[in-house]
Amino acid sequence: MGAIKVTEPLYVCVHVPEFSSQALVRLRPELTNSPVVVLAGDPPFQQACSMNAQARRLAVTRGMTRAELESFPGLKILSRSEPEERTTRTALLEVAGGFTPRVEVQAQDGSAFAVVLDMTGTTLVFGNAQQTVTRIAGAFTALNLHVQIAASANFQVAVCMAPSARKAPILVPLGVEREYLHILPLSALNLTAQQADTLALWGLHTLGELAVLPEVELVVRMGQEGKRLRLLARGEHPHLMVPEEPVFTLEEFLVFDAPVELMDSLLFVLGPMLDQLLARAQNRAFAIASVTTKLGLDEGGEHERTIKPALPVLQREVLLKLLHLDLQAHPPPSGVMSVFLRAEPGDRSKVQLGLFAPQLPESLQLDVTLARIAALVGEERVGRAQLLDTHRPDSFTMERFTVPTSSPRAMKSGRTVALRRRRPPVNLSVQREGVRLASFFFQGRRYVVQKAYGPWRMSGEWWSSGLWSREEWDISATAADETLLCLITHDLLRRQWQLEALYD
Repeated sequence: MGAIKVTEPLYVCVHVPEFSSQALVRLRPELTNSPVVVLAGDPPFQQACSMNAQARRLAVTRGMTRAELESFPGLKILSRSEPEERTTRTALLEVAGGFTPRVEVQAQDGSAFAVVLDMTGTTLVFGNAQQTVTRIAGAFTALNLHVQIAASANFQVAVCMAPSARKAPILVPLGVEREYLHILPLSALNLTAQQADTLALWGLHTLGELAVLPEVELVVRMGQEGKRLRLLARGEHPHLMVPEEPVFTLEEFLVFDAPVELMDSLLFVLGPMLDQLLARAQNRAFAIASVTTKLGLDEGGEHERTIKPALPVLQREVLLKLLHLDLQAHPPPSGVMSVFLRAEPGDRSKVQLGLFAPQLPESLQLDVTLARIAALVGEERVGRAQLLDTHRPDSFTMERFTVPTSSPRAMKSGRTVALRRRRPPVNLSVQREGVRLASFFFQGRRYVVQKAYGPWRMSGEWWSSGLWSREEWDISATAADETLLCLITHDLLRRQWQLEALYD
């Protein structure tokens, strides 16, 4: 490309040829080196509308029917997917927005897509024009797209030159735009059918031939449009940029030709989709806080699942494993025809605990471990106990483990006593002396009560069938040289004694 100095302003046009086929191949890496053609229209009148370079080498052309295309060996035939094109377009605009907020979408023919980035004033951030173009090219290539890039101080020159930048980006120096444009065909101006016919009747084929026409005579014959086309051909047409303002979303969509029923095949597709979401989140300095999967089913309807790690992550293997375990525990009821992924961005900051706080398990490994356990015992049995607002014994619900947003408070000095519940409670045989508890049998041994605090009487839900009533004692008992601190309850309705918990 050479060391070419482009004076500001600087406009960079990113041209995506054969957009329909690239949007489909982007999430199907197994088709990268295969000939692919895309059909548009309603069956049986579908025609080829886009193809990749490998298909063009086989002499595939636009307008061919499915019957004609099926005669080519090894040719992969796909149907056009507008949802996949929309998500690809969104991904392109998000990458462009990472360089500058001034991004404009250019109208192209049906097989291409182009955006123009106004990089004026970004020299201190991205370097000179050549370095800027190199960084932009690398960012768009990360989307698994083949792009053609041209840069110029004139907006329209960059747009016209980008489709011809097949091997390397083109940088057009200031003042010589006309020399770069003169060899381009008239189709580079995106002419209307009437304008193309008129210029063809005049025997014009290139922009150089149009640029040398006298302005007055051209205006007389074509009006102000003639003046505009002449300025475009000379690289002198001014342009008022209208920036696009896309909403930042992390979404990917993929449609299958036939129902997918194997989990391995589904995970093979989810991997590249996650790669794209992670790359787009990383461009905005975000991590992935949650991923929602919507599977379009063969029998109609959708199967929706959401995974949410304890901390936002950027590790592909962690998210893919969590998706695998979740779908394994909640498989779709029928074959899958489409996959829609939506990710929520999250902060990449780490949780900072105290300097002397005990070491905790690595959060990402903990997420995968909990998902494995939940697949074995059930999601309702994994988490931490959250007490309910009631006095009913053993009243709690399970909720997800969460990482605290602040370091735990320092523990006050003194001994801490933990209450260890027995699940299920142990039935006891208790001897009483009047109202005082005398002794009880536990694990084959007789314990003599030394101290007893209680009873504390509790009851509730008298208005329903869940009526309960019981007494509680905190007991210090001995057997030989062993001391036992425990919580004993007496169910007044069932007349049953139980050991509920032990004090450590």
